[in-house]
Amino acid sequence: MATPSHSLSYAGCNFLRQRLVLSTLSGRPVKIRKIRARDDNPGLRDFEASFIRLLDKITNGSRIEINQTGTTLYYQPGLLYGGSVEHDCSVLRGIGYYLESLLCLAPFMKHPLRIVLRGVTNDQVDPSVDVLKTTALPVLKQFGIDGESLELKIVRRGMPPGGGGEVIFSCPIRKVLKPIQLTDPGKIKRIRGMAYSVRVSPQMANRIVDSARSILNKFIPDIYIYTDHMKGINSGKSPGFGLSLVAETINGTFLGAELTSNPQGQGVAVLPEDLGRNCAKLLLEEIYRGGCVDSTNQSLALLFMTLGQQDVSKVLLGPLSPYTIEFLRHLKSFFQIMFKIETKPCGEERKGGDKVLMTCVGIGFSNLSKTLK
Repeated sequence: MATPSHSLSYAGCNFLRQRLVLSTLSGRPVKIRKIRARDDNPGLRDFEASFIRLLDKITNGSRIEINQTGTTLYYQPGLLYGGSVEHDCSVLRGIGYYLESLLCLAPFMKHPLRIVLRGVTNDQVDPSVDVLKTTALPVLKQFGIDGESLELKIVRRGMPPGGGGEVIFSCPIRKVLKPIQLTDPGKIKRIRGMAYSVRVSPQMANRIVDSARSILNKFIPDIYIYTDHMKGINSGKSPGFGLSLVAETINGTFLGAELTSNPQGQGVAVLPEDLGRNCAKLLLEEIYRGGCVDSTNQSLALLFMTLGQQDVSKVLLGPLSPYTIEFLRHLKSFFQIMFKIETKPCGEERKGGDKVLMTCVGIGFSNLSKTLK
């Protein structure tokens, strides 16, 4: 475990989650200044304050100081504690905003984490709970974090602006993570999906499925898209519909894509046919980008490679997203780790876009919070 050395200082509200998550894992305090200092409405937003409260709930002994205007934040991390937690997320962002960070922290708790999150399950900004369930959990399994207790369950759906959704996430703890060698994604063997509709006609979901299949059937026969129409209290507080698709390869790589209808009273109404077609095209684009981890989970995989045993890990990714590039810079600041980055041009094989092979040696991070049995 890194010694709590000098604190790191940042300015601006960007990448707040990355900084706080890496601070918690490395044990290094972090100070963030000038958070929207020149904005008409300066300081931390509700959803960021909610995220800080969540960190406070799952850690023990964290010290958090925020100034009067909310433009400066000092965070001194405590020990990751875990256990059973409930949290009401802000409806301004999806549950995926909070869940992405919990996926990074959950394996390193003192007690296995079981958390109930309430809020918006599917929105247009953050990865939905459906996509994280089908693409992020397999990434965790690659690193040896698996078992019956690894579960992400949607109890209720909640669409923006009202929310009202509820998910349960539970994750086992691990002493160490195993290194990975994921260099061949393999060919796509099947496509699965989930078309959901809440507080609208159940026929919407069927119309989405038909239009998505009209595009995907040209490429592969093994397609099954489930329809999920939740009623009553399970359907949350706002109407909406959407589709999440995931393509699985012969080597066990999962690539996901999703689209959600516009929130009630915002923007123009979306036809379910258009939404299905556009989502299918997004999935084809994600397959073109390729790699062994899809673009949503690149930073999760790179973090676990960093924290792995002192052994070489390799992963082949599609083009790096701007979020991932910034994450690599943060990994260098917090853990002094550098990745070897090799570009792999697509060549004649017609395997989509250019790829990047990321290699690093893990720092041998050991879960010191875990109690010895």
